[in-house]
Amino acid sequence: MGKRRAVPRRRASGLILPAAVLAVLAAGSGVAVMRLVPDDAQAAPAIWHTPAAPPAPPPRVLEKAAVPPTSARVLESRPADEVRPAAVHLDDDAWWSWALLDHRTGIVSGSPNLGETSTTASLIKAWIGADFLRRADEAGRRPGQSRMRQLRIMIRDSDNDAAESLWAAVGRSESIRRLQRLCQLVDGGPHRQMWSNTRLSARDVALLGRCLADGRAAGATWTPWLLHEMRAVRGVGDFGLRRAFPATVAPTIAIKNGWVVRETLGQWHVNCLAIGDGWSIGVMTRYPAWRGFDYGAAICRKVGRQLRS
Repeated sequence: MGKRRAVPRRRASGLILPAAVLAVLAAGSGVAVMRLVPDDAQAAPAIWHTPAAPPAPPPRVLEKAAVPPTSARVLESRPADEVRPAAVHLDDDAWWSWALLDHRTGIVSGSPNLGETSTTASLIKAWIGADFLRRADEAGRRPGQSRMRQLRIMIRDSDNDAAESLWAAVGRSESIRRLQRLCQLVDGGPHRQMWSNTRLSARDVALLGRCLADGRAAGATWTPWLLHEMRAVRGVGDFGLRRAFPATVAPTIAIKNGWVVRETLGQWHVNCLAIGDGWSIGVMTRYPAWRGFDYGAAICRKVGRQLRS
């Protein structure tokens, strides 16, 4: 392995501070989407360059830290799965970003680079499953036992062979274009061939979470089933954000994570999606491969812990 390039240490990724906000028109949707343009700095640079429910309202970017003071009594009465905007501090020099979406208000809060994209790896399997199930229901078809088994092991076990088969069935990159339209994503886009190389931002991941939770992604018939499977994720894929919650609460949180070594870049890409009661969180990471998988999993867990504090 060659010499590692020194990267300045980045210690904090807090709430989006007061900033100019630019309204842009979401492609093909006719919906004005609020996007952040920081006043004082650009987003942190990347390390590498290479139906049933009506559409949900567009997200609004939280412009300042509006975290109310708390007391011990208030904290004791808070729901165990509650999350709230907070300044997130990590003592590391990796590239990472996060976004928290309040499903009730449509407010997005997160790191200044919450709109910067990275490859999703297996996280996108949650959408592939939802797209397959919704389209089957719209066509009046119920998937057979073989397809249902593929869907289950793709979500619970992150099975790549099942994902390849279902990816072909939903039209490959056209499925990601449907994701952009249906879930009103604002940053990422498809790779022409590989589901693993789909690019999303932490903000997009949080928006995907809301789309899965409110029934737009999988449709009314299949949404409860899909969320159940996401709560049943097991094995190596059970890491990250929901590990920040008590053992009694973690099984109630739906997750789908992605992790892959990009050998040509010498990097791990580790990403996390979590969906709770009225909220979703997206975390994206990139860092040198020598740090290993656990390093990225720990970033997701640490972000989750600080959003619960």
